[in-house]
Amino acid sequence: MNKLVFWLTHPPTEGARSILLLRLMAGGVFFWEGLLKFAYTNQGVGRFTKLGIPYPHETALFIACLEIVGGLLLISGLATRLIAIPFVIEMIVAILTTKVALFLGTSPLPMPPAPPKMGVWAVLHEIRSDYAQILTTAFLLINGPGKLSLDAVLGRQRGTNGRKLGSATSRAQPGQATAGAD
Repeated sequence: MNKLVFWLTHPPTEGARSILLLRLMAGGVFFWEGLLKFAYTNQGVGRFTKLGIPYPHETALFIACLEIVGGLLLISGLATRLIAIPFVIEMIVAILTTKVALFLGTSPLPMPPAPPKMGVWAVLHEIRSDYAQILTTAFLLINGPGKLSLDAVLGRQRGTNGRKLGSATSRAQPGQATAGAD
């Protein structure tokens, strides 16, 4: 359990600076979608009610706050792995609650404005944003936030840079031996 907590709280931060672009994309979308749930009832409570989500008012409030705070965390690169997990789960739930019914033609939400309106092609067209969000967030979960992140700043302050120094689990740099190596 300690290894899991360490893995979640000490992501690798030696990734390319361009990872910032992925964080800006995913974090930005989560952030403004959270704001939209407050600004427009049809994006929050109304949508959750139509989908049959239990406790739609409370759930919409929770998800909106998660998206706003979590989006800002992704943008800044702080607690990247910790926020990536609920975002991956959220996107899976979003896909299951909206796209399966679209595939079957039974969605309580408005049908797409132009063909295809149901079936696999409709799902593939409508899932594009969900697909991009889930894969980008999964990438950040696995690879960390990159060098231009608050996680990197904290790692430098801790002297860990995303790994436990002197432990057998740390990754050796070229030409360096790991702890316990002969």
